[in-house]
Amino acid sequence: MSEFSNNYDLEERTAKFGETIILLCRNIKQDLITKPIINQLIRSATSIGANYMEANGASSKKDFINKIFICKKETQETKHWLRMIAACLPEKKEEIRKLWKECQELTLIFQKIVSSSRNKV
Repeated sequence: MSEFSNNYDLEERTAKFGETIILLCRNIKQDLITKPIINQLIRSATSIGANYMEANGASSKKDFINKIFICKKETQETKHWLRMIAACLPEKKEEIRKLWKECQELTLIFQKIVSSSRNKV
């Protein structure tokens, strides 16, 4: 997604991603099926940025690696919920696909940070 891809500031990028997910979810009609998916999607997507902020304030290298690993796990969970919401909203598949791609990029970034950090410990 162009508004994410060129942003190397992960704090801003993860916050913007969470905000975009919130805006998407605000425009989804909630019913018995979409309501729990929306809840899970918002929780996992906004958790990415929150955990990244915690990683930046980590008390040790081990704590930092753990928080970044949690960021990676949350991005993977978010990809799952994006897939589920796309199944509910075929008319929004392209918009959701762009968010999924951003989530995949974040997954790869966090994996690289974890791998690099572990090699330095």
